[in-house]
Amino acid sequence: MSGESEGMSVDRYVGASLPPQTVVVERGPVAAFAEAVTDDDPVFRDPGAAAEAGFDAIPTPPTWPMAMHHWGAFPELQPDDAGGEHPMWAIIGELTADGGLILHGEEEFVYHRPVLVGDVLTSSGRVSEIYTKDGSGGGTMTFVVTETDWRDEDGEPVVTEIRTIIHRG
Repeated sequence: MSGESEGMSVDRYVGASLPPQTVVVERGPVAAFAEAVTDDDPVFRDPGAAAEAGFDAIPTPPTWPMAMHHWGAFPELQPDDAGGEHPMWAIIGELTADGGLILHGEEEFVYHRPVLVGDVLTSSGRVSEIYTKDGSGGGTMTFVVTETDWRDEDGEPVVTEIRTIIHRG
């Protein structure tokens, strides 16, 4: 199916790269995130509890990658091409030009190993898919899927984040 909304095609963005980002996974934000999602497991706050559970450092809660873009992204660590244009802004702008709503559709994480406090991770991502479906109440829903791979300093994969947003026209 095409990625059209109100006669505009956003299909041309499939394959577009997302700007890379480097983040340092820090203990304070991980503990605050665990509290925000009401997870009181001490493994997300206490190095002793993490070690007892078999981790080399404090692990992050399972949905942490959704928020990790916002903490620990220190300017001096960013890749040279980190400030590039983000295609999602262009896609959202085109989809909403004639109105409608943007909704969070889904978030999926594929773990290659746990994300740990102290990790320095760099992302590379892309718009992987754009498709449409007829809405149950009429109109069209456009689904935009991005995939972001996070790798450690050795280039080893840590987690892949798959995010879907929906435009309901």
